[in-house]
Amino acid sequence: MRDMMWIYAAFILLLSEAWSLGPVVRHSAFNEGSDVDLTCSNKTWNETLYVIWTIQLKYRNECQISSDDGGRGVDTCNDGKSLTYTSSTQSYLHIPDFTNGDEGVYKCESVYKGGSERYEINVAITVPPRTSVWFEQQDNKVVAVCKAERGKPAANILWSHAGNISDVKTSSEPDGFFTVESRLTISEGMNTKNLSCAISHPYWREEKILELKLTKDVTWLYISAAAGLVFLAAVVFFAQKKLVILRQCQQSDSSPSKTAPVEDVEEVEPYASYVQRVNSIYNSSADLFT
Repeated sequence: MRDMMWIYAAFILLLSEAWSLGPVVRHSAFNEGSDVDLTCSNKTWNETLYVIWTIQLKYRNECQISSDDGGRGVDTCNDGKSLTYTSSTQSYLHIPDFTNGDEGVYKCESVYKGGSERYEINVAITVPPRTSVWFEQQDNKVVAVCKAERGKPAANILWSHAGNISDVKTSSEPDGFFTVESRLTISEGMNTKNLSCAISHPYWREEKILELKLTKDVTWLYISAAAGLVFLAAVVFFAQKKLVILRQCQQSDSSPSKTAPVEDVEEVEPYASYVQRVNSIYNSSADLFT
C-alpha cells in the first residue's frame, strides 16, 4: 500500500513538471481554400481521456471544441470546424475551406492515460495577390507601375531594367491584407521593348512575370507631355497679353479729357472778330476827319 502511494506521488510530480514546461508552440500557414487538419497528439482515441481545443481567432470571438472518452462533446464555434479521427483512431481538428476568418491561435490540451500534451499553434493564411502593370504620366515623365494587390503576406516586386525606382509603397488593410506598388521612372531613350516586373509570393511555386508591351504608347505619352507643355505656355502667353490690354484700357478710361484745346479755339474766335470790328470803326471815324 505504501509503495502504491509513492508511485502515485511520483506520477503527480512528473505530471506537474510536464505542465510547468508550458505548451509546445508551432507556426503553420495554409493556402486559402484548402482543407486544414491540426493534430494535438499521436495517441489513439482508446488511450485518450479528453481533448479540448481553445481557438482564439483574429477577427472573431474565442470558441471551444472538445470531446471526452464518454462521447460527450462541446462546440461553441459552430462554423464547420470539427474533431475527427483517422483510420488509426487518432484525433485531429478539421477546418474545411480555410479562409481569412480562420486565422488565429489554436490551443490544444490532450489528456491521455499516463500523461498529457499541450500545443499552441499559430495559424496563418496565404492568399495570392491580384497583379497588374501599366504605364502612366507623372510630372511630365513616363512611369511604369507594377502592383500586387491584397495579398497575404506582402509580395515582392523586382524590375528587369535598372532605373530610378521613385517609390515602393506597401500598405496594409484592417483585415490583414497587403498591397505593394513599385514605380519605375522611364528615362528618355530607354529601351522598353522587354521591360517587365517579377512578382514573387509564397502562394506560388514560381514568380509571375508581367511584361509591358506598350512601346508606341510610351512614345505617345512623351509627345502628349510635350504638347501639354506647349499648350500651357500658349495659355500663359495669351493670358499675359490679355492682361496688358485690359490694363491699357483701364488707364485710358481714367485719364483726363483732351477736348480742352477745342474750347480755347471757340473762346479766341469771338475776341478776334471783336478786334476786327473795333478796327473797322476806328478806320471809319478817321475818314470823317480827313
